[in-house]
Amino acid sequence: MKKIFLVFISTMLILSCRNIENDNKEILNKDSSSSIIPDSSIIISQVLTKDQQDKLTPDQVIQSLVEGNEDFVNDLLTVRNNSRRVREAALGQYPTAVILSCLDSRIPVEDVFHKGIGDLFVARVAGNIVNEDILGSLEFACKVSGSKLIVVMGHEYCGAIKSAIDGVKLGNITALLSKINPAVQYIQDSLKTKGSSGDAGFVDLVCRENVELGIQNIRKLSPVLREMEKKGEIKIIGSVYHMKSGKVDFF
Repeated sequence: MKKIFLVFISTMLILSCRNIENDNKEILNKDSSSSIIPDSSIIISQVLTKDQQDKLTPDQVIQSLVEGNEDFVNDLLTVRNNSRRVREAALGQYPTAVILSCLDSRIPVEDVFHKGIGDLFVARVAGNIVNEDILGSLEFACKVSGSKLIVVMGHEYCGAIKSAIDGVKLGNITALLSKINPAVQYIQDSLKTKGSSGDAGFVDLVCRENVELGIQNIRKLSPVLREMEKKGEIKIIGSVYHMKSGKVDFF
């Protein structure tokens, strides 16, 4: 009797496993016919070529970033064949723009503009400040590699901005924050108030002013980029990324 019972239980378990397997196959088949496996016509596989880069104007690049950010905000994702793009980009790179962004991990720069491998240069440093190394990187991106646009991008709730407002002094951070201090001082003088990092409105004003300061420093400290902008070969613009919405405001 015990043997019969064990055989019965074993048979039921086998049948149950087969049913689960069949159900899983049905689910996979349904998913395979849906958007999980996209039509090959909407997969972006190729990186930008030099010829394509050469034909672009700075204004066209700006429009591309605006449209890409709209896609990001609206969660309109594009499938990219990164394996192929990695191989193609290994032979050369022709990005359309260089983004000077803050170090903040909450800003996935390429995703923010709905771009992928080979599309953008990204320079990152806390507070999106400008120094000699950053200037050299921007010059490389534009003068050597042909990018048509420089975007200095600040963001909401920036820790570096808040630290500069609070007068934080710590190791090498002190020297970095000193490059943001002029923006803090300008807003304080304009509002005739000291302000604090707890005042969101004050922080936002300093953030934007710091972007403006970065643009001024690029033009002032880089004759190479200043001349390129004067000739219309590139544009240098500012922007602010909004954490809650993912929206980028350009100015």
